[in-house]
Amino acid sequence: MKKPVAWTLAIAAAVAIAAFLYYQSGEQPVEPQAEPPPPVAAVPAPQPSAEPQIRYPIETEDKPLPPLNASDDAVRDALAGLLGDRSLLDLLNLREFVRRVVATVDNLPRKKLAPRLMPVKPAPGQFVITGKDETLVLSPENYARYSPFVRLLEAVDAKKLVALYAHLYPLFQQAYWDLGYPQAYFNDRLVEVVDSLLDAPEVQEPIRLVRPKIYYRFADPELEALPAGQKILVRIGPANAAKAKAKLREIRSELVSKAPER
Repeated sequence: MKKPVAWTLAIAAAVAIAAFLYYQSGEQPVEPQAEPPPPVAAVPAPQPSAEPQIRYPIETEDKPLPPLNASDDAVRDALAGLLGDRSLLDLLNLREFVRRVVATVDNLPRKKLAPRLMPVKPAPGQFVITGKDETLVLSPENYARYSPFVRLLEAVDAKKLVALYAHLYPLFQQAYWDLGYPQAYFNDRLVEVVDSLLDAPEVQEPIRLVRPKIYYRFADPELEALPAGQKILVRIGPANAAKAKAKLREIRSELVSKAPER
């Protein structure tokens, strides 16, 4: 199906960066800086017998693409061209990258993310807290760890991202089918994820924590009950969250405004 494409890859980039922030936010313990095992290869899902109801269609290209399970080299080269600095590729888990992005996008509005499926690698440094027991809070020093990634999000070249996403979109769609959604449209899920992120509450500091066992948790049960993606925007701090949300609003506005006429 050919329809105009808007800023959707920027959404995917935002989600990938958000996943990185979650992985470093203290919900998971610190793990060795080793390449995680790749996602288990999924059995290809049957092709849908009828087109799904699509709310946010995009235009796909007629240029040939490699099969999804053999797409790593093509995706790596495309990302290198987009970023302009191959050293930035070191931030990414490039094995089965498309599948990693799709799985992470799908999980952001849920309660948990799977670290082994992340499309990005963990950064050095530790989750920073202050106080203890009843005075345990999320330290403002922790927010600085995420600032470079928020700046990267703000600096993303949306037009180039869109062109790359449009070119690779059949791979993302196939990965979404393989994930178990043979009648669903991945681009629609991306928009749902952005809406979920934008609904994250704006929390005033200090943000109290508890540590009942190994992991830190929000002391406020309403915050602890938030979806994983919304917790990201709480943990990165008010200033970083405001910048991320501003970018997401811009992306969504452009996406919707460029929707095709029917």
